Amino acid sequence: MTTAGTDLKIPSLPGLGTTWYERGPRYWLRRTLGAVLWLLVLAFCCYVALVLYGSFRGALPPTVRTVWDGVQVAASVVALAWGWRVQRRDHRRKLLDPPAPDEFRAAKRDESRRSVRLALAGRVLWLLAAPVIPALAAWGAGWCAAAFTVREYPSEVGARRRLATG
Repeated sequence: MTTAGTDLKIPSLPGLGTTWYERGPRYWLRRTLGAVLWLLVLAFCCYVALVLYGSFRGALPPTVRTVWDGVQVAASVVALAWGWRVQRRDHRRKLLDPPAPDEFRAAKRDESRRSVRLALAGRVLWLLAAPVIPALAAWGAGWCAAAFTVREYPSEVGARRRLATG
C-alpha cells in the first residue's frame, strides 16, 4: 500500500497489517479480535491457575485455608494493579522512543523465541508456584488489560515517524 500522491510504501505491522495507517473499521476489527483472542488465552490460563491452586488448597486445614484464601484475594488485587502499572509504564517508555517497523518485527521474533524456551522451562515452576498462582494470574490479567486499552501502539508511532522522515 502506498500513501496518496506519493510512492512512499506503508509498512505492514505484525497483527495490524497496513490498517494502522488509516485507523478505519478494519483496523479496529483487527485490534478487537486480537484483544478477544488474548482474553480467551488469559481466561484459560486463569482457569488452569485456579485448578492448580485448588489442588494445593485442598491439602490445607480448614482454618489455614480460610486465611490463605484471604491472603490470595489481597495479593491478587495488588498484583492486578501492579501488572497494569508495569504495562502502562513500559508503554509510555516505548512511546518516547518508538521502534521502527523493522526493529519492532525483530524484537517480536526474539520475544517469541524466548517465550517458547521459557514456557518449556516454566512447567516445573507452575507446580512450585501453585500456592500463589492466583496472584500471578491476576498480574497477567492486569498487564494484558493495560496492553489492549491503549489508544495507539508504540509500533504505530514508530511507523508514523518513519513515514514522516521518509
